[in-house]
Amino acid sequence: MKQWRVLITRPTADSTVLAALLAEQQIYSSSLPLLEIQALPETPEQRTLMLNLEHYCAVIVVSKPAAHLGLQRVDQYWPQPPAEQQWFSVGAGTGRILADYGLSVSWPEHGDDSEALLALPKFLDALNTANPRILIMRADTGRDFLAEQLKQRGIQVDFLALYRRRLPVYPTGILIERIHQEHLNGLVVSSEQGLRHLIELAGDAWPTLTSLRLFVPSPRVADIAQELGAQHVIDCRGASNQALLNALTAHAAPSV
Repeated sequence: MKQWRVLITRPTADSTVLAALLAEQQIYSSSLPLLEIQALPETPEQRTLMLNLEHYCAVIVVSKPAAHLGLQRVDQYWPQPPAEQQWFSVGAGTGRILADYGLSVSWPEHGDDSEALLALPKFLDALNTANPRILIMRADTGRDFLAEQLKQRGIQVDFLALYRRRLPVYPTGILIERIHQEHLNGLVVSSEQGLRHLIELAGDAWPTLTSLRLFVPSPRVADIAQELGAQHVIDCRGASNQALLNALTAHAAPSV
């Protein structure tokens, strides 16, 4: 039986952990990080948000970089975080970072996206207060679905932009060369931006890569990938390492 040989594209630290997990399952992987995290300087407006942290009925943290950088801000202004503050994350990996810090945090058990968080009973309970305000810790750009849904319910939403994600600088042609040299038969992206960076890096070679199996974290990203030409998209139903491993196990590697 032909084996999976996949390209993983997460940030360096995350790729290292994922590669080790795949190796344990005798799955070959090659790492080419497509998301470089650049911390943003704090603005006076952001300082005000942090000083008013206790006024939010909930704080949502959308990613692991946001968790690490957000906790640095908490350390700076709140030696003891507000005792009754409720924290939420979109995924388990982000949630565990917050929990290890000692915060009271909840996240959906099934699903790593905004839709799953909006359906979480504990999150809905947190919104059931007079004049609810939500703080979202995230990158400088990103999906606005969650904030839009909350605003439609009359909830005030503030953003704390902690970092930007950019495509690392690579030599021209490195992606196609890596795929050919290491005989890779699958590509893994963990977000819409990771997908778009993959296509940007591929450049004119993208049409030749659309026949490879492409592993994505959600139905939404799967739809985008298909619209952009990907022919064989596999929805992992989550962005976690285990979700990817489950998808690789459930799908046979292509025979050619």
